[in-house]
Amino acid sequence: MKIVNYSVEGTVDYGFLVDKSEFVPRYFIEEVLREKIPRDIKRLLPDTELRELIKASLESVKLERVPLSSVHIEPPLKDPRKIICIALNYRDHAEEVGSKIPEEIVFFLKPPTTLIGPFDSIIKPGIAEKIDYEGELAVIIGERAKEVDSSEAMLYVFGYTVFNDVTARDLQFRDGLWRGWTMSKCFDTFAPTGPWIVSADEIEDPHNLRIITRVNKDIRQNSNTSNMIFKIPDIISYLSKIMTLEPGDIIATGTPAGIGYTREDWLLKEGDIVEVWIEKIGAIRNQLVSTK
Repeated sequence: MKIVNYSVEGTVDYGFLVDKSEFVPRYFIEEVLREKIPRDIKRLLPDTELRELIKASLESVKLERVPLSSVHIEPPLKDPRKIICIALNYRDHAEEVGSKIPEEIVFFLKPPTTLIGPFDSIIKPGIAEKIDYEGELAVIIGERAKEVDSSEAMLYVFGYTVFNDVTARDLQFRDGLWRGWTMSKCFDTFAPTGPWIVSADEIEDPHNLRIITRVNKDIRQNSNTSNMIFKIPDIISYLSKIMTLEPGDIIATGTPAGIGYTREDWLLKEGDIVEVWIEKIGAIRNQLVSTK
């Protein structure tokens, strides 16, 4: 199952992708099932029985399709309760920034206002100059998780999407001091996400997916999720012992080597187009534009 969030003339809804260019809107399936499907994706994710009915309808009933080109594709989730980002989770990335390999999971939060759709523009803040990209695999939590053991953690995963943890490096390191992740990563539009959510049953092994980031078609990051230091079950288990994970929460699992921070000429300039592609999911493509 692939869930795509979209809008038409300002009205947001979601549907189910049936091929690379068409989807079936939620309300079309409602008519077939004669059963209400929640407008809020977060309420659908933990409802296994309803999701199975939807999947069966998509496979067995000839449903009207809508071209993706006729709608605006929104972030897969417009209002998650939490966006949790894992730092320094690829060995080569830790090495390129001169950091020790972490012995414990390091994380930070981004507010939901950072989210934009897979093809929306990243807005360069007026107070920042050094804008960077970080292509990442993101996990979508499907059920409430608290004090979860790593052996059971994958049962709480609904699916996966593509994520770009955009960062203002000059605000991360300012006046010679480490200013942390909050200020540098929390600007509006600093979390391009999408293009849809791919359910876990369609990805056999999330720890064996190729991930590529291009800037203006030039490959900057070229890695595989197998290179994560901390794997997804351990991440979920660790976080669930600190905070309650809820349906629709997004966990960005870290970025591989190849960011612009260590190569000044790789930092983004106005007009640059960043594309993050992950095998079995798809690609997001976002242009950096100025507020001026």
